Amino acid sequence: MELTGRIIAVLEAKSGTSSKTGNPWMMQGYVIEVPGQYPRRCAFTVFGEDKIKQLNIQNGEDLTIQFDIDAREYNGRWYNDFRAYNVIRGLQIPQPVQIGGTTPISDLPFDAPTSDVEDPFKMDDGSELPF
Repeated sequence: MELTGRIIAVLEAKSGTSSKTGNPWMMQGYVIEVPGQYPRRCAFTVFGEDKIKQLNIQNGEDLTIQFDIDAREYNGRWYNDFRAYNVIRGLQIPQPVQIGGTTPISDLPFDAPTSDVEDPFKMDDGSELPF
């Protein structure tokens, strides 16, 4: 999967030693914001010190993140993991369409009957809608 947007947060790197293998590990989290009328944000991680250095993701960068999604269970609860494996730089991020001003209802491209509408919440038999 992939998302295109702007990196809005670079989180602190975490590291430790695996209790199963005894090998050291490192991971770093990031937050990407995808533009649109209602911008969306997604937190993701990069696992491995070499991968973190290779991808070199910086705050404020516009890029496409390619990632895998997985879920894991811990103490009876499930957690999603969005793990990035590649970034694509140099792409143009589509900007949301800005709608300025208002259009008078008389300028709309259709004729809506308005003269015979008395109460939009009354049904044909005179009873009210149930909400």
